[in-house]
Amino acid sequence: MSTSTLIKTNSGITQVSLEAKFFSKRCININGEITDELAVDFTDKILELNLESNEPITVLINSPGGEINSGLLMYDAIVGSKAPVRMICRGKAYSMGAVLLACAGKRYMLPNSELMLHQPMLGGRVSGNASSIKSISDSMLETKKKINSLLAKHTGKTEEEIDKATDFDHYFSPDEAIAFNLCDEIIEFSKVIEFVKEAEW
Repeated sequence: MSTSTLIKTNSGITQVSLEAKFFSKRCININGEITDELAVDFTDKILELNLESNEPITVLINSPGGEINSGLLMYDAIVGSKAPVRMICRGKAYSMGAVLLACAGKRYMLPNSELMLHQPMLGGRVSGNASSIKSISDSMLETKKKINSLLAKHTGKTEEEIDKATDFDHYFSPDEAIAFNLCDEIIEFSKVIEFVKEAEW
């Protein structure tokens, strides 16, 4: 459900969604599961904000993770953005969400937020012949290697260190995330307000 707010215009009082108001301040939300729909919407917004100016873009993330290919599309938009992207974890950034946080130019967490990394997961029941199951397994191993390589690039860790850290559901407090170089700084919510208030088209 989209929350709305009222703003004053030359023609009077107008009701707009909070998402639209935040977007006018160069702020994008990543809320919920990462899907194809969310990824396309996100990349469209990153593109539009880049067309407007090279001023910083603030991204607020609260996500349990989701589809890897969708997350990689968002990853490409973040690292390819000419406008600097600063990402703030509010609540949680798990799985692919943690990868997205790690790749941002500036990476922040609120004091009580949390990250989680793990190996790629296979959803649903696997069925098929031995060859098809082997093909799925090989594909997952390639995906795991790709994600580990990206995390190594953005954390400065070796792929072996990443592999060890993702062998299980590895939860990181803000301090632990900083120590692992998944995050740069712990900030209070007041700093988020400053980031959004300072942005102008």
